[in-house]
Amino acid sequence: MPEWLPELIAAVVAVVFAITLHEAAHGYAARALGDDTAERMGRISLNPLRHVDPVGTILVPGVMVLGQLLTIGSVQAMFGWAKPVPVDFGRLRHPRRDMMLVAGAGPAMNVVLALLAGFAVHGVLLAEPVFGEQATEFLVRFCALSVLSNLVLGLFNLIPLPPLDGGRILVGLLPYRAAVAVAQLERYGILIVLVGLFILPQLIPAWQPMGWFVSNIVWPVLRLVLVMTGNE
Repeated sequence: MPEWLPELIAAVVAVVFAITLHEAAHGYAARALGDDTAERMGRISLNPLRHVDPVGTILVPGVMVLGQLLTIGSVQAMFGWAKPVPVDFGRLRHPRRDMMLVAGAGPAMNVVLALLAGFAVHGVLLAEPVFGEQATEFLVRFCALSVLSNLVLGLFNLIPLPPLDGGRILVGLLPYRAAVAVAQLERYGILIVLVGLFILPQLIPAWQPMGWFVSNIVWPVLRLVLVMTGNE
């Protein structure tokens, strides 16, 4: 077995779990708040295949993971997205407030999963006599990548730009006219993100937003999670 294969498997499984439960959380929150659109369309599911976006779930994370494995030999950062769970905000009992709650459910789920993965490391280490050294090493690495992928996904989605969750939370907080103006960015949001993250850095070497995001947002929160779960 190639040395990089266990790392690749752990990274892929960690990302898939993070994305799947993030999207499922949106669906469950919407249903609880009055909108059953996702349920009727079969999108409230823990089946990852129902949430797969060919580009965001497979291509982008795959290129990032393989690129890191081939260059530095380990996975240090990941990024991706799933097919959005459909939500009819007009069916929510309190549309503006509930829209924020539905949007916040995904990142909240990722924070919970990151904490659970951090705590799980202790159980894995205690069970090393049962699992064996190699399996324990794989499971610890999976837990570490789960913490990382959930924090990257959850925190990135809090960026205040529709259709990211942070953008929808911002729309719910702003006065009506400002909210309408920000909401109109939704149709261009993913394009803005892709250009900002992947195209501009190639044209302007000093422009490295993902590096800044990881260094100044993800790593401080990661250290906090490690402290909270007794891993630092």
